Amino acid sequence: MFKNFKKGGQRKPSKSSDSSADAYSKGIGAPGAGPTSKSGVGAPVQNTVEPVVPPPMTHVEPLPLLGKSPAAERQNLFMRKLQICCFQFDFTDTLKSAREKEIKRQTLLELVDFIQSGTGKVAEACLREMIKMVGVNIFRCLPPASHESSGTEVVDPDEEENYSEPSWQHLQIVYELLLRYVVSSDTDTKVAKRYIDHTFVLKLLDLFDTEDFREREYLKMVLHRIYGKFMVHRPLIRKSISNIFYRFIYETERHSGVGELLEILGSIINGFSMPMREEHKLFLMRALIPLHKTKQVGNYHQQLSYCIVQFVYKDYKLADMVIRGLLKYWPLVNCQKEVLFLGELEEVLEETQSAEFQRCMVPLFRKIARCLNSPHFQVAERALFFWNSEHIVSLIAENRQVILPIIFEALEKNIQSHWNTEVHGLTVNVRKMFSEMDTELVDECQKQLAEKQAKAREVAEQREMTWKKLEDAARK
Repeated sequence: MFKNFKKGGQRKPSKSSDSSADAYSKGIGAPGAGPTSKSGVGAPVQNTVEPVVPPPMTHVEPLPLLGKSPAAERQNLFMRKLQICCFQFDFTDTLKSAREKEIKRQTLLELVDFIQSGTGKVAEACLREMIKMVGVNIFRCLPPASHESSGTEVVDPDEEENYSEPSWQHLQIVYELLLRYVVSSDTDTKVAKRYIDHTFVLKLLDLFDTEDFREREYLKMVLHRIYGKFMVHRPLIRKSISNIFYRFIYETERHSGVGELLEILGSIINGFSMPMREEHKLFLMRALIPLHKTKQVGNYHQQLSYCIVQFVYKDYKLADMVIRGLLKYWPLVNCQKEVLFLGELEEVLEETQSAEFQRCMVPLFRKIARCLNSPHFQVAERALFFWNSEHIVSLIAENRQVILPIIFEALEKNIQSHWNTEVHGLTVNVRKMFSEMDTELVDECQKQLAEKQAKAREVAEQREMTWKKLEDAARK
């Protein structure tokens, strides 16, 4: 069952983990935890003696297998195995305590198998010690980030080497144990919430700053399942995530787990009921939209864009606020970020209704006009792709009397002088589209542009004459 752990290699996704991962695409607004069993995991075992915490172990030694031990002794044996798993080792030296490390690894694998199989029921005392063991292993001081220890600037994560947690061979199984317990349909949440409490959840959130992407993936799955199963923790999780974002935006501009937290939020937003609460709208305005202004936005933009679009999909009246927020944090010199913003803007406009579009169309198309004339061909090309969307074209056609005069000069400039042939061809197609919509309006805009250019030439000639007069006066 756990050959991947036993071989010490990369964990292959099992059917159960596949189904766990699928939940992210479905949202968790109304999570189904399955029927709760009174004799399930975490519930007191009937007709058995409550297990007693054994005295502390002084050294690691192999114990009998849980499956082969008498049922009456199984709970006490489970407690002793948890004690073995509480031992900490130095993983910087692979040869040091090799035998003890392997005993602990095999013990953890056995515990995972025991929890997942559902053949053995865990008493509340055992649950308390199990959560304590999980905390002993995963809650730790994270090492300083690579840029903090070296003093260098934060670099693109695609260009730096991935950090690997030395103790991952044990940590991975501990996370797997916690995940299997949380997702189990036999888990009694009324009992479990006494030990998976607010403090436990806050410590989990602190771990999202780890640089090991494998640990962040496990944390994402665990927190996602806790949010779905423990309703009492939902307000705390949302508030704590917003606080992490506030520190990231306004103080540190450094956090490794923003992308993973946004993935969780994408599922949470899917489950928002309508009408949307005011606190959710404030979270959008104060946390999600300002996330666009950081230097590292490219690292998590895909997840952020999904969250933003989900808000507009849930409540189309938020479109005006979102579009104005994007314009507020629009990049000035970073062309790659402009391409990302244009892609997100198109997705938002796809969910925008006519009334909201009319409120923001003037500043919006002033920005698009500047993008059309960008010397960076990807920016100009991405802006022209807006006219490939039937919905956006319908909004533009409905308000063409306002929009065309704003962007007409930019279109003409591209046709006359843009260096990229692809951009030139797309611009010609857009101008042709406007001609088919309203020939008289295009002619009127052409006339106004000619008058504007004539006035500009006249002003330039007057300026030239003024300079000549000043030069002549200087020679005298």
